[in-house]
Amino acid sequence: MSPDYLVTHNGGFHADELLSSVILTRLYPEARIVRSRAPEWITPASDRIIYDVGGAYDASAQIFDHHQRGAPLREDGQPYSSFGLVWKHYGRDYLAASGVPSSDIEAVHEGFDAKFVLPVDLMDNGALSPASAGPLAGLTLPSLLETLKPVFDDNEPGADDRGFHAALAIARALVEAGISQRAAKLRAEALVVDAIAATGTSRVLELPMGMPFRPAIVKTGASHLLFVVHPRDKDWCVTGIRRADEGFELRANLPAAWAGLSNGELEAACGVEGASFCHNGRFIAAARTREAILAMADLAVEEALKDTNTAV
Repeated sequence: MSPDYLVTHNGGFHADELLSSVILTRLYPEARIVRSRAPEWITPASDRIIYDVGGAYDASAQIFDHHQRGAPLREDGQPYSSFGLVWKHYGRDYLAASGVPSSDIEAVHEGFDAKFVLPVDLMDNGALSPASAGPLAGLTLPSLLETLKPVFDDNEPGADDRGFHAALAIARALVEAGISQRAAKLRAEALVVDAIAATGTSRVLELPMGMPFRPAIVKTGASHLLFVVHPRDKDWCVTGIRRADEGFELRANLPAAWAGLSNGELEAACGVEGASFCHNGRFIAAARTREAILAMADLAVEEALKDTNTAV
């Protein structure tokens, strides 16, 4: 039975119940959000889901609070917020409702939990301080969402609820975008794996369009690849492949003689008609045709293989 009410606390709001609301309102769009601490609302009943209030965690009774003694912990001992609990029990259904293929649901659920949900859980419970983000502390997601709270002297009736629903719209957009990006990366991975198989021993991987490629390259152990080529809107580009998830060091840089050049100067430097641009950082270059970009990629491979420091 679908709930008639989605019940969370009134007053000031935080990221965890906002993000929980994103999940639940997608699954139960006809249910009404009730923001209250009144006993008649925060007592479990068959017509409601209660979260971030109520002093209990009982999925069978549809109540998901984390403020009580004996609050639920993850298997590794890290604390849940209401968002983590709602994601644990309703996240897979949310992904299915969002159109994520069934074969990808578990991977998207796990990845989103680790990279998006867990940090919110930790920050809400005080296990992670926004200060850990340094100068970006005020730009963390929980901090930004809380800036939509009414200011201290806004005494207009309903100010908290208006702030909540304004923040909810933003939270919804961010969750939907985050899920979409993760699902897209899995689609890209399948395409890149196929392209790697077709590439064989070539050092240059050609893709049908721009897409995330490094995860599939790492997954398949394609350590021989040095550059990736793909079409863009009106031209083609060749890009380097980062050595690691963090940092910008590449397996191979584009030739130093190309750095910062464009059009005629770049054509003269590389000897390829149609060469149009090379970034000064030597991680990406462009050309007007496929033939030109492949020629540039071959030249970049030849130059890179002369460098004994290149990992091949």
